[in-house]
Amino acid sequence: MNQEKFLKFRQEYPAFYYRSYQVKEEEDFYLLEYLFEIPSLAKFQPTIKIYKENIVNHDLSYLSYLAFQIGLVELVSYWKCTCSPNVIIEAGSLDENQKQWFLKLYYWGLGEFRYVNQIECELDSWMNISSVGKTEVIVPSFQGKGNLIAIGGGKDSTVSLELLKDYENTCFMINPKAPGIECMKIAGYDTYLRVERRIAPELIRLNQEGYLNGHTPFSALVAFVSYLCAYLTNRKYIVLSNEGSANEATVLGTNINHQYSKTYEFEDDFKQYVKQYLKLDIQYFSLLRCLNELQIALLFSHYKKYHLAFKSCNVGSKTIPWTWCCNCPKCLFVYIILSPFLTKEELRGIFGENLYDKKELLPTFLELLGYAKTKPFECVGTYGEVRYAVWRAMEQFQDSYLLKYYQEHYPLEEPIDYTKAFNEEHHIPEDYLKLVKEELQKYVS
Repeated sequence: MNQEKFLKFRQEYPAFYYRSYQVKEEEDFYLLEYLFEIPSLAKFQPTIKIYKENIVNHDLSYLSYLAFQIGLVELVSYWKCTCSPNVIIEAGSLDENQKQWFLKLYYWGLGEFRYVNQIECELDSWMNISSVGKTEVIVPSFQGKGNLIAIGGGKDSTVSLELLKDYENTCFMINPKAPGIECMKIAGYDTYLRVERRIAPELIRLNQEGYLNGHTPFSALVAFVSYLCAYLTNRKYIVLSNEGSANEATVLGTNINHQYSKTYEFEDDFKQYVKQYLKLDIQYFSLLRCLNELQIALLFSHYKKYHLAFKSCNVGSKTIPWTWCCNCPKCLFVYIILSPFLTKEELRGIFGENLYDKKELLPTFLELLGYAKTKPFECVGTYGEVRYAVWRAMEQFQDSYLLKYYQEHYPLEEPIDYTKAFNEEHHIPEDYLKLVKEELQKYVS
């Protein structure tokens, strides 16, 4: 059992060190270099490159301060190999509030990691964080304007692009791939801020050798990197496309959430951290937080110019070109959530086949509907949204295998109309909120 590994590794490797970081300015990019170490096991030297397209501000002292902060999120990908009980920050200093802030992120951001690896450990025993370095920062003058929009290549960020098409925007992508670039170009953008994150090869080696591995809170890294990018490009708003549905736990009856760093709770925590420690008037929020997955799919169904360009399949993202694998939970979820709003022919044009007819997807189908112990560990919508989407799609797809099975085995009473719901828990500025509401009202009867 991995619980035994967990306890064994913690005893064998009692300390994890964030040794150092540095920022190098090259002709075409800024290079952020990190050094983490698990003594007697491995040193890790990951890097992040931020290319200089659209750069306005360049105070290297402040960039260095933000680079240190990014390292505090980056380190958890390496720490998880052994889950060392002591984390020693030599690269800078943290006060007690910061230590508690990051402890919460490391614990709940690794909730799926703990669940899948069957690791039992309470928050107060997860790790002891100490800092022995020094951190000094002089906050530069800043008067940002416009939006920095994070692009992933899926339906959500393209909805944000459409909603904000009349604003002053800069797009940015981490490790960009063709679907994101194509969607951005369809939206009318020729340039973007490119970020390249390189994983230290020692991590891959340790994963192959059987050290602990699993899901990490990547969206938290996006938050800190996007803040640095907003500063560089002089943007006031960081616009994410995380929906209200991300708040639902993946494991029923727990706080285990695959999407923890996409939740409103993390967004709220990050806003507080920004205000107290990063200081600039840069506002981080999700434009789509007031909506659910079904409403986003409804909007996206009308933005047909993106339909053959967008991709969300994480399995397919590992191939060139990025494809829909049509066998994973993410593919099935996107198919389901779009099925009330697109025809069979339109869906076949996107996916190449009718996923409702795939018998091998039945276990995943039942997980998405809420008839299993957990949801799939993917970024998918709530049980209620999936059930409503299937109910709406029933007339068009009732002869398909999965929907016939559903009709025969489960109740089909009319669910809540999720297209008319609205999440009031968000940080969306008032004029942006008005824009979202007006767009939604065009299509909701």
